Amino acid sequence: MTAKATDEKGKKPANLEYTLHRVGHCYSKEYRVYFERTRDHVPISPYHDIPLYHDQEKGILNMVVEVPRWSNANERLNPIGQDTLNGKPRFTKNCFPYKGYMWNYGAFPQTWEDPHQVHRDIYKPGDNDPLDACEIGRAVAQVGDVKHVKVLGVLGLIDNGKADWKVLVIDIHDPLADQVNDLDDVSKHFPGLLDASRDWFRIYGLPDGEGQGEFAFGGVWRGPRYADKVIKWCWQSWRKLIRGHAERGNISIENTTLRGSPGYLDPRNVELPPDEDKSPANIEDDLDEWFYIDRHDLEKTFALMEGSCIYITLLLDA
Repeated sequence: MTAKATDEKGKKPANLEYTLHRVGHCYSKEYRVYFERTRDHVPISPYHDIPLYHDQEKGILNMVVEVPRWSNANERLNPIGQDTLNGKPRFTKNCFPYKGYMWNYGAFPQTWEDPHQVHRDIYKPGDNDPLDACEIGRAVAQVGDVKHVKVLGVLGLIDNGKADWKVLVIDIHDPLADQVNDLDDVSKHFPGLLDASRDWFRIYGLPDGEGQGEFAFGGVWRGPRYADKVIKWCWQSWRKLIRGHAERGNISIENTTLRGSPGYLDPRNVELPPDEDKSPANIEDDLDEWFYIDRHDLEKTFALMEGSCIYITLLLDA
């Protein structure tokens, strides 16, 4: 299977066309999606070898899709694989009225939310993952697609005390892309999406026994200028990671294009398994089940949590 990314004129840039090698049954713990650069058959890391920017001057970034819209399977990057919870494949539950993910969900390559650095605005460390992206265009993507996107805003989710930023983007090839450049445009052309997205991140973990989502800045979306600062912050963190200047824990820094980096591998010595394209594994979870969340009870709980705190938010550079 070939994952194609096209430029704004519809041409296929040679360095952004990838062949996917799918190994194992999707929805199983063993499932993996490996990437190969089609033009020269070089195996690559989707995390480290795909550049963050497709065109930095024009503000166009690359996004690797992990979870297509309306689907439930949680995936992780480098290579793409099925996420797990308590030793079992992890699936996001359907919290009424939402079915799975409401966007094409994925990550920006070459970014890292550093767990050893506290973000200066929200006083939280990173969650040790690539920076997440939520793509709102009309086309439903496939796992492994590499999309060219522009940034519209960012929501500061706090997950278990860690910063877990969610960057809102749109595919530059979407019919509405030229008309959507910031959060005001999102509200105009996608009315209700910003509130629904915040609500989704607030409640999605509740069916699994997790607490409701918490937010930086009182849950207020920040605009593209601030989102760009978050992206560059995470890009700089990744640069330290890939150069071996940060504690990486269990994150692999193996790559085949960044010569001189500690994780560089000669691509001639890297062999990917063949593409298997097997049928999906049986799923124990009922992915059609709805979970109904009482928002009024959540509001009461949040009010009690807020009772002893004073929040002052200066929305500068929104």
